[in-house]
Amino acid sequence: MDMSKLEIIDLHVKVEDEEILHGVTLTIESGKIAGIMGRNGSGKSTLAKAIFGHPDYVVTKGDIKFNGESILEMSTDERARLGLFLGFQSPTAIEGVTLSNFLRTALHMKYPDQKLENPIKFHRRLKEELTTVGLNETFISRGVNENASGGERKKGELIQLKVLKPEIAILDEIDSGLDIDALKAVAQAILEQKEQTGTGFLLITHYNRLLSHTKPNVIYLMHQGRIVHSGGPELADELESKGYDELIKEQAA
Repeated sequence: MDMSKLEIIDLHVKVEDEEILHGVTLTIESGKIAGIMGRNGSGKSTLAKAIFGHPDYVVTKGDIKFNGESILEMSTDERARLGLFLGFQSPTAIEGVTLSNFLRTALHMKYPDQKLENPIKFHRRLKEELTTVGLNETFISRGVNENASGGERKKGELIQLKVLKPEIAILDEIDSGLDIDALKAVAQAILEQKEQTGTGFLLITHYNRLLSHTKPNVIYLMHQGRIVHSGGPELADELESKGYDELIKEQAA
């Protein structure tokens, strides 16, 4: 995989008549992990949705560039075909569409010139991937996320990630609803993906649990639609010990 870069440049985003993001600037590079922390309502999920072109999130100023090219005029599926991936905060179920068919179709959309993998061979490969995150093979023939718990749905997002091998992945609260063992499995899958395929990550979270396992190259602190501070992995520990209020006050002083 070639080196890729996603640049968020002075991004202003509004929803209906309210501006939510007020000039966010950050960079995500392949082979590296960035974390973004902040309280509920700080703008983290708005940033993720704006990156993927959600129609309700209107960019009023700034730019989003992938490998130097603005993607603001691209549709969501065009952005995905470029190599971007979004792991949803609350993954929905898609009844009647099996995980196997969903992923084979997604691969064909991303690589239209490549022949579709043999279904039996693909099933075998998917079964191996499911095992790495603690899911059994029944998920292959189920509807996507059908009858799955919150934690299983988050693991299902990782399976999509592992199969599609995006250049840049934004994971929105992938750690929510996970027990200790599941959290470790998710963190390990992220690290393996980074090392094996060079995927770059933006991990959006409230807590330092996931970040303590993945050791991001940089962590951003978001408050009221702005990046107010950044640092290394130690920033997550500092936030854990001080809390958001105290650290935000320190940065404002």
